[in-house]
Amino acid sequence: MKPVSVLTGATGFIGSHLADLLLENGHKVICITRKTSNLRWLQNKDLEIIDSGLNDAESLKKVLKDANYLFHVAGVVKAKKMEDYINGNVETTKNLLEVLLEVNKNINKIVVVSSQTAAGPSTAEHTKTENDENNPITRYGKSKDMQEKLVRTYMDKLPIAVIRPPAVYGERDTEIYQMFKAVKMGIMTFIGFDKKQVSIINVKDLVRGIYLAGISEKSASQIYFLGSEKMYDWYQISKAMKGAFGKKTLNIKIPHPVVYSVAAIAQFFAMFSKQAATFNIEKARDFVQSYWTCDSSKAYRDFGWKQEISLEDGMRDVVKWYKDNKWL
Repeated sequence: MKPVSVLTGATGFIGSHLADLLLENGHKVICITRKTSNLRWLQNKDLEIIDSGLNDAESLKKVLKDANYLFHVAGVVKAKKMEDYINGNVETTKNLLEVLLEVNKNINKIVVVSSQTAAGPSTAEHTKTENDENNPITRYGKSKDMQEKLVRTYMDKLPIAVIRPPAVYGERDTEIYQMFKAVKMGIMTFIGFDKKQVSIINVKDLVRGIYLAGISEKSASQIYFLGSEKMYDWYQISKAMKGAFGKKTLNIKIPHPVVYSVAAIAQFFAMFSKQAATFNIEKARDFVQSYWTCDSSKAYRDFGWKQEISLEDGMRDVVKWYKDNKWL
């Protein structure tokens, strides 16, 4: 029989790639979505869709009672109020874990996808590891930290692994995609005047790590970063992007005060909209940090995961996909 994997967040960037990988590995995939979800990345694929959302306990019991794996990728990345972050990232996770305790506490593995923002930025002297104390600097990061704290309280009762991705790029992404659009127009912007360093990973490498954590016997009750082997500054990332396009750009450096000013204006106008601002003061606070780096050696030690797609190859593949799909 095929192993049964239940997946949340399958309509999104990371979750849709994970759904593809699970299918490739012979899993029966059941996706929990909302009735309003855009199913474009799931259409014409051999998977089951349950549009109950994550708050209907009775529906969740039916879906989870026979699951071998749960991959919980869904979450709220932007909201106007802290309570919306908590509801979307903490309460939904609690609902899933409580249901599993009731109907399927012997599930093989639960993998919860968190974020490096839960851990907070790193420093020049120290790359973030799983042993460091969390220091989130935004409401989103704080909600993911709260999610991790909640998950830890269930680790003695359920087999759970937590994954913290850093910056992620790849096919279907709509965030870093904005940078690709700018490069196509011949413009590359840099925040501040220092060489900010980040860990960055291709989405296909990331979901492979999420999957390996799911099937590993060593990953229960553990937290893992899944990032690039080397740390990149944005000039190196820019070079890889430009190389993928085969063109030069005009480089523009934006001082931190200007970044905050633009964010404040965007946040002000979002007050008159039902939707939260994509770019706001908290996002600006993320952008101006000098270091968002992480050490992924623990994942290699426990289940053999490491980056396989180089930055240059990844950028070329993404640009080709954007062009083939008429995004660029």
